[in-house]
Amino acid sequence: MSLDHLSPTPYVVTGNTRENADTAPLRLAPLDRAVPRFHPGQFAMVRAGSIGEIALATSADPSTVDSTLAHTVRAVDPVSTALRHARPGAVVGVRGPFGTGWDLPVAAQGDVLVVAGGIGLAALRPVVLAALAQRWRYRRLVLVLGAHSPGEFVYRPELAAWSEREDMTVVSTVDITAAGWRGQVGFVTEPLAWLPLEPATTTAFVCGPEPMTRFTAQSLLRRGVPAHRIRVYLDRNIQCGVGQCGLRRLDPLLPCWDGPELDWATAGELLTAAPS
Repeated sequence: MSLDHLSPTPYVVTGNTRENADTAPLRLAPLDRAVPRFHPGQFAMVRAGSIGEIALATSADPSTVDSTLAHTVRAVDPVSTALRHARPGAVVGVRGPFGTGWDLPVAAQGDVLVVAGGIGLAALRPVVLAALAQRWRYRRLVLVLGAHSPGEFVYRPELAAWSEREDMTVVSTVDITAAGWRGQVGFVTEPLAWLPLEPATTTAFVCGPEPMTRFTAQSLLRRGVPAHRIRVYLDRNIQCGVGQCGLRRLDPLLPCWDGPELDWATAGELLTAAPS
């Protein structure tokens, strides 16, 4: 295990622009070393001084070589709030990369379905970008997004650009509509019933609140998508990142070490047995 996994490396905040009321893309540059390579779906443990640290998925474009890390942070607790409001020039600690990452190659020659709830697009953005960079490898590329209200979507300029593409389908849905909203109204699982997909060869990548993940997986199973082709992201159980603390087990697995990306054939049974 490398030093990057055990001791925080100092990074300086180079960008922190408001995405919506409580969410911001966070750009971090190392002070004294090169940025380690992150694969789509991997995460870092990001520390805000003495307040503590949290797991943040990488949201960078995997096809580009950059001198910074890209994460997206939503203010929901003291650590994420401190990071959300960290100004350029502030120094934070970073450990990682951790996790197995998304297994995008398994989707080759089939349909790619990306389902994101709320901030879940942060972990799934690299999947979309990787699929677009090698669009010829996949048949359909479908992105389904869900949020409580239109103002909660992230990466809105990018979503608008993706919606204009002819080689992918983007469906956005909200629980509560607002003036000017032209997308769907309803739960994120509802479009899954009518979207044109070949279930047997569809690979789904799902990230969002745990109830949404469960309902999405169940909807896809009813459509005929095999459980092993439904890939979900379980980050609520990540504490130390290195499988040492033993506090966030999904017996017999450690999500920070064996995940956080798991197929539903594995994750479904674990979540049924584990307390929320």
